[in-house]
Amino acid sequence: MQNTFLIGLSRQVALSREMDVVANNIANVDTTGYKADGSLFEEYLSSSARTDAGARVSYVRDRGVWHDMNAGGMQRTGNPLDVAIDGDGFFTVQTSRGQRYTRNGSFKINPAGQLVTSEGDPVLGSGGPITFQPNDRQISISPDGTISARQGNSTADSVRGTLTVVNFANPQQLQKDGGSTFKPPAGVTPQAAAGAKIVQGELEKSNVRGVVEMSRMIEITRSYMQIASMLQQQSDVSQQSIDKLAAVPN
Repeated sequence: MQNTFLIGLSRQVALSREMDVVANNIANVDTTGYKADGSLFEEYLSSSARTDAGARVSYVRDRGVWHDMNAGGMQRTGNPLDVAIDGDGFFTVQTSRGQRYTRNGSFKINPAGQLVTSEGDPVLGSGGPITFQPNDRQISISPDGTISARQGNSTADSVRGTLTVVNFANPQQLQKDGGSTFKPPAGVTPQAAAGAKIVQGELEKSNVRGVVEMSRMIEITRSYMQIASMLQQQSDVSQQSIDKLAAVPN
């Protein structure tokens, strides 16, 4: 009977972890460039716990989280500093924690003239941070990521830099570091994203499917309550057995 409690508890722990992942997805349903997560679990065979027949007891163990790297829908904004990636790839940004990678192309220009993310981190180009002149106007971003602007009264375009768009051989190795930014594990380096095109005036929305996640949350809650009910029944049986043994005359 003790095994029943341990198995049920292991499943409840796994469901609790899955609920955290689903809740985080729902919280980021409107986060630009956010990639939904999914839970991974595996069977764990105990080396000590065994059934009455001598078989090893199987538990549920949290293995990790996987990232849904499918592209989110495109939203037209008309803002010349909003960009999206059509294809596989990530923008490169410089944070206080090191270089990070994101699909969130909601950029702006800070007081120093640098192109930065909504968090204020510089967006990196092929030559480092991309900087504009105070009197730049008519900013345009070509499909290959080249950023141009017209300075003052000039009618000629001046190049300000080229967005660094990279990709990874195995994006599932990336670790989340913020709402829509990723960091690679040690020893993993990015490569230039082949075939990726930049779309100016659009943003990639979160790829979270709100209805699916809400349905999953309800399913997890029901499973958790069913296990709790089963464990309560087992506890009641144990208590009744103890009470009957206590009532047996010496």
